[in-house]
Amino acid sequence: MYIFLHFVPNLEATIFLGYNIVHRVRVNGPNAAPVYKFLKARKGGFLSSSIKWNFTKFLVDKEGKVIRRYGPTTSPLSIEADIQKALGVN
Repeated sequence: MYIFLHFVPNLEATIFLGYNIVHRVRVNGPNAAPVYKFLKARKGGFLSSSIKWNFTKFLVDKEGKVIRRYGPTTSPLSIEADIQKALGVN
């Protein structure tokens, strides 16, 4: 592993780690990542629990309870009020 800093104009230093911290996972089927099995079990979709398209969103509280599931066409900005409510902000 290696760490180095990259300076971006008008931003603070960005730290890059020399290994992948994100990788591709399955979201449906028997080999789905455990986190997606958990999320889908708590909040299923309209006709089934499977994730049909990228950008499906789940709102989870600090205790790990899945509050709500949002479809892929739901704009992230449109769920701001739900996020604020979950955080107790307002």
